Amino acid sequence: MAEVELTAPNGRKITLSTGLFINNEFVKGSSAEKLPVIDPATEETIVEVDIANAEDVDAAVKAARVAFNDPAWRDMIPEERARLLHKVADLIDEHKEDLYTLQAWEVGKPYPGSLGLESTLVINCLRYYAGWADKLNGHTIPISSTKFGYTLRQPVGVCASISPWNFPLVNTSWKLGPALATGCCIILKPSEFSPLSSLFVANLFKKAGYPPGVVQVVNGYGKDTGSALTTHLDIDKIAFTGSTATGQAVIRAAAGTMKKVSIEAGGKSAFIVFDDADIEQAAKWAFVGGMGNAGQICSANSRILVQEGAQEKFVKLFAELTKGSKVGMPFAEGTTQGPQASKMQYDKVLQYISDGSAGGATLVTGGCASNAGGGKGYFIEPTIFTGVTDKMKIFHEEIFGPVIAVSTFKTEDEAVALANNSSYGLAAMVFTENLKTAHRTAAKLQTGMVWINESNHYDVKMPFGGVKQSGLGRELGESTLESYLEEKVIHVNLGLQL
Repeated sequence: MAEVELTAPNGRKITLSTGLFINNEFVKGSSAEKLPVIDPATEETIVEVDIANAEDVDAAVKAARVAFNDPAWRDMIPEERARLLHKVADLIDEHKEDLYTLQAWEVGKPYPGSLGLESTLVINCLRYYAGWADKLNGHTIPISSTKFGYTLRQPVGVCASISPWNFPLVNTSWKLGPALATGCCIILKPSEFSPLSSLFVANLFKKAGYPPGVVQVVNGYGKDTGSALTTHLDIDKIAFTGSTATGQAVIRAAAGTMKKVSIEAGGKSAFIVFDDADIEQAAKWAFVGGMGNAGQICSANSRILVQEGAQEKFVKLFAELTKGSKVGMPFAEGTTQGPQASKMQYDKVLQYISDGSAGGATLVTGGCASNAGGGKGYFIEPTIFTGVTDKMKIFHEEIFGPVIAVSTFKTEDEAVALANNSSYGLAAMVFTENLKTAHRTAAKLQTGMVWINESNHYDVKMPFGGVKQSGLGRELGESTLESYLEEKVIHVNLGLQL
C-alpha cells in the first residue's frame, strides 16, 4: 500500500499510509470511493483515505477471529500482554509530535495544549490497563465435600470500537487499553472526521510486536462502515462513543445478535454554584470545563446554575475569562480555542446561538462566527447566555460547542430539580464550601458522575459514564474491564455418585 508524505502547517513532515489496516498490513479498500479529510481551520482537503465497505469489514473480522483463536495471542501470558501495551505507550511517547500534529490538523485542536495534556492521558491509560493484565482473576467457590466450583474471567472475543472526533486519540486509548489487557482483539472505526491519527497509531501496534489481526483500523462513514461492524454476526462486543441518536442506533443494530454493548453518549451537564462557593475558582473551572476543546466535550458544563446573590459576580468573572480566550489557528502561538471540527458542527452551533437569542436569553459575549481564519475555517466566538429558563432549547439540548447557558436558582432543592430536568445524565458539577451541601447535592443528582469544586478533571482510575440517555456501562477504571470479559463457571464433582 502506497504511503503519502504530508507537510503539516507547523512544518512537520509525516509519512502516512492512507489505506485500511487489516491483519497488520495497510491495504486498499474494495471500494473506489475515498474519504476526504478536511482541515477545519482552512476548509482545505488534507488527504483522502480509503473507505472500508462491508467486504473489507468482513475481512477484518475474519482476521480478528483467526487472531483470537491463534495460540500466539490466545495463549499469551498476561505479563506479555502487559509488556506489549507498555511498548505501545513508549512508541506513542516517542512519536507524539507526529501524532498530535495530525490530530490538531484534522480536528482543529490547539496543538501545544493537546500535545502536552492529551499525550500524557493516552500514555497513562495504556500503562494503567497494562497493570491490570495479570490481575484478572476468577473465584473459587467451595460448595460441599463432594463438589467444588470456580470461575474464569475470559476475553469476550472480537470487539469493535467506534470512536468520536472530539478526542480521537484519548477516546481510542480508553477502548484499546481494556480490550488488549483482557486478551480481546479489536477493530477501530475512527470518526470520518479524524482517521489520520488512528492510522498512524495502527502502525505503532505493528512495531510493538502485536500479532496480525489483534488491532485493526477501518476508515469510513458511520452509516456504512459503522453499520457493517454493528451488524456483523461474528463481532462479540461494540464500544461506542458519540451522539445519543447514533448510540441508540448502535444498540438496535447490536440487539439482533445480542452483542455486548457499551455506550458513552451525549450530555448536558449542570454546573451548580452555591452562594458560599469560591466564586473565582468556580468561574475558572466553568471556563475550562465548558469552553475547553471549543466546547466539544460530552461532559461539558454547558448549563450553569448560579444561586441568586452570586450571579452578578460569577457572570462578571466568567465573561472576563471568556473574552480573554484567543480563538485562532491550531498551530498558532497562544491559541486557546481552535475551530469547530467540521462544517456540520459549525452550522449546528451557530443555529443554537440563533435559537438562544430568539428564545429570549440575554447574550453576554460572543454570539457569532469568528474571523480568526481570515474568512475561512469553522471558528466561533465563545458565547455566554444569561436569563436562560428551562423552557428554552439551549437549556435542554446538547450544543457541543462554545456556548454556555446560565440560569439562577433560589434553594438547593430548586437547583437539584433544574439539574435533573434533562433527558441526559452524564455529569454534574457542584461548587460550595459546605461539604454537607456538596455531598447531599451530589447524591441527589441523576448523573453517572459528579465533580465537587472542579469540572471535567477525570482520572483513568475513576469510571466514566452516565445514566438516562447518556449511555450504558462505564469506561475507565476497573469497571470497564467487565465489559470485555465473560465469566465462565466450572462445576467440579469431587465424588458424588449416582
